[in-house]
Amino acid sequence: MPLKTTAGDHGAIAKGRGATVNPEGRFEKASREAFDDDWFQEPPEDEAAKPKTVVTIERAKSVISRHDSPDLDFSQSVNPYRGCAHGCPYCYARPSHAYLGLSPGLDFETRLFAKPGAARLLREELARPGYRCEPIVIGSNTDGYQPIEREHRITRSILEVLRDASHPVSIVTKSALVERDLDLLAPMARDKLVSVTISVTTLDNGLASRMEPRASAPARRIEAIRRLASAGVPVGVNVAPIIPFLTDHEIESILEAAAAAGASWAGWTLLRLPWEVKDVFRAWLEEHAPLKAAHVMARLNEMRGGRDNDPRFGKRFTGEGLLADLLRRRVRVARERLGLGREVPAPACDRFRAPSTGGQMSLL
Repeated sequence: MPLKTTAGDHGAIAKGRGATVNPEGRFEKASREAFDDDWFQEPPEDEAAKPKTVVTIERAKSVISRHDSPDLDFSQSVNPYRGCAHGCPYCYARPSHAYLGLSPGLDFETRLFAKPGAARLLREELARPGYRCEPIVIGSNTDGYQPIEREHRITRSILEVLRDASHPVSIVTKSALVERDLDLLAPMARDKLVSVTISVTTLDNGLASRMEPRASAPARRIEAIRRLASAGVPVGVNVAPIIPFLTDHEIESILEAAAAAGASWAGWTLLRLPWEVKDVFRAWLEEHAPLKAAHVMARLNEMRGGRDNDPRFGKRFTGEGLLADLLRRRVRVARERLGLGREVPAPACDRFRAPSTGGQMSLL
């Protein structure tokens, strides 16, 4: 197992990355600490501060993930990639890298895994006799339109399979790259087979560049909403996560910008810090918002029963207490004022046609 280092080991924060640390995963049996034994020459400072993205090809055996969480309105999802280069330090998916023997810190955004066989596997799973058509979500764990999608085009290949099978799909993303696939999305939208939700955490470019360094800029995400809506694709906004004392003052302005661009619905979630995410986010706060760090965590703890995270169903997305109730009320009032719905519209499932494993559609 290679030595895991932090960005600070070389005296500089990794440029263009979100995480400022690279902690051990919780499943590792040994802990490691970097130290200089004078054996290897120190890499140049600019090289140490700019860790490269490494993409590993994953030979998956299946591609549809299923769950029965009462907090979610879908039961199946497809994730074309593991890890996410967007680099959001608050990402609840970071702990999944621990299962791979990698760190939920910098490893999560620099050591990525791509599933080039995802479209083939999806076609095979949809063709099974016992398959029951239910909407599939792309982007429930890691973003299907993160930067490496430009080269690998796995998300697009998945959409092509779903289009050919007339299978409903919902997309959640922080990337304007979703516009590239309008040639697929617009026809699917006419058949009520697709919806897109754009996540917007802040409209502050400076904050976004530090907190979501490789995601599309806030204004670009709002423009993506406008272009999707203009093309007839049902689109909404997700104000997520809401970070107390850091982004919560922007709730109304984000909803106003999204509604003006053509969003039809709006969702929101409170910051979640499961497992190693709490350490990654705390380190980010201390580096990028040191004067607010204590206030952010104090307010979050107040909404999380005195803890950094509350994993209970029904509470983990929205919190509880006076402050959490205030957030709910603000979102509700803004929705009503702006004419935004609360839920993603239900897509059509009655058009589904099971594909053949050879890639051709059945005549029956």
